[in-house]
This record gives sequence, structure tokens and C-alpha cells, in this order.
Amino acid sequence: MNYQLKERFGEFFLQRNFKIIYENTSISFQELVSFEQFLELSSKFNNGVSQYTCIASNIICGLYRYIWVDDAQTKAVILAFDDKDVIQGLYLKPFETCPMSNQIRTKNKYMMPITDEWFVIWGGTNEFVNYHYPFEQQRYAYNLVKMVNHQTYKDAPLKNENYFAFGAEVVAPADGTVLKVMDSIIDNVPGEKDETNILGNYCIIVHENNEYSMIAHFKKDSICVNVGDSVKTGQLLGFCGNSGYSSEPHIHFQVMNHADFTQAKSLRINFYNGLDPVQRGFWKACSERFPGWQNDYK
Repeated sequence: MNYQLKERFGEFFLQRNFKIIYENTSISFQELVSFEQFLELSSKFNNGVSQYTCIASNIICGLYRYIWVDDAQTKAVILAFDDKDVIQGLYLKPFETCPMSNQIRTKNKYMMPITDEWFVIWGGTNEFVNYHYPFEQQRYAYNLVKMVNHQTYKDAPLKNENYFAFGAEVVAPADGTVLKVMDSIIDNVPGEKDETNILGNYCIIVHENNEYSMIAHFKKDSICVNVGDSVKTGQLLGFCGNSGYSSEPHIHFQVMNHADFTQAKSLRINFYNGLDPVQRGFWKACSERFPGWQNDYK
């Protein structure tokens, strides 16, 4: 393995060191893509590019992921290395963003709906750090999990109770009035998803300036507020579960401009501390800090 590939991939790729890169891919990758195919695709992808910059690096599901973007911010290369520095995945894709909506923030300020330290598994202003981004209704949503030593669970992964997030407190992100509650959906077995009830158990709160926060995937029968209740920032709403279109216990949190999720536009959240959480960052509720990741791509 050429150990410089992780940190200097953009340089290697731009200088057409395709053989070195290909030789460091996994056998399964090479079975799917021949060197001739890789050479052709990579050469075409480099046309018009003068520089690649790494905009994000993180660890997801045991893989070390790096995202490189060209100088015009129109192309992206996504790499996934295993713990032996073998390239398990390499994707060449257009890099598309929505610069106009990225500039529009919520009028109100919010906190994350948590009471201790969670991990931002998806969040940010492009699809490579936030898989919600291509969809206007949830473009600026966050998915939060609890993680210890790069793992979201202990022991057997098929039990919800083994996930650090399952049963953790979920709180109101700002003052408001509870508008909608769903609390009767059964939690999934980890690895399975409920495609009928996408949100699972959820709570929607209306705030000032016609802004609506939505938190989804609560644990069944755990929501402790009712429609019409006034809630204060940080007030307990319920407990994290694994209901709806969710493969493991986590929180889905977003703010939108309409009470109906299907008709809404997601809004980029203006947080109390002024920071922008993005994928791979730990968000610590007690001090509203986002340590060590403030300079990630936003």
C-alpha cells in the first residue's frame, strides 16, 4: 500500500497515477471495474481540473472516508479505505449544491434536541456529507447517533437495547407549541426499515416566525407531550427509538417552513452557538460546543 494515498490522493489522481491507485483497490472493486475501465473513466473525469481539495474525512461503519472536490466545485471523488488502507470504494460523481438556499437560515435559534454528546452521522450542505441534501423537504436535516469507539452499539447488533442511542432523552430544540404527535409505531429490528411509516414516531413543534421543528424515530409509546402543549427549550419530549424508515436507533431532526412534511422546505438551522455541525462531528449538548470540527466543509 502506498500510504500517501490517503493524504495526497488529489495529487496522485490529477497526475494520472491511476495504476498506483488501482493497485491499492480491493479485489472486489477490481472484479467490478477493470483497469482499462478505471483508466478511461478517471481520465475523462480529470478533464478541465487543475486541483483537487479534500473537503471532509470521517469514519463510517469502520471505513475511513475521504471526499475530494475539484477547484470549480463541480466534481467529487469519494474514497473509502479499510483499516489496512485498502481502497474498498471509489466513486466519481458530480458535485452539486444549492448555493441560494444554503444562504437562508432560520429566523429563530435552535439547539440540537439532545442532553449529552451525540455524533452527527449525516449533516451538512452537500449530498456527500448529508444524504438528505438532494431532497428539498429534508435538505438540511440531521441524523444523530450515539457512538463509543467508532461503534453505535455493543454486543449483538440485532437488539435495539444494545445501541447507545436507544432510550436516550430527546428534548425540545426551542420554545413552541406541540402541533403533531405520533407515538404508536413499533420499533424496527435493527437492519430492517418501515417503508410505510417513514417518520415512525415523531413530534412536530410550531415556533415563532412560522417555523416548524420535526424530530422523528422516537421509541414507541415514549413521547411524553401532547398536541397543544407549550414546551420550553430543553424540555423532555420522549426517548430515541428505531421506528419508521430507520435501520438503527437514531434521531432525525430538521426545521421546515410548513407543518406538513410532504409540502415543506427544509431550512438551514441557525444554532445558538453560531456553529454548523457537519458529518463526523460530536455535538455536546451541555456546553453547546462542537469540538474540533468547526473547520469542516460547510
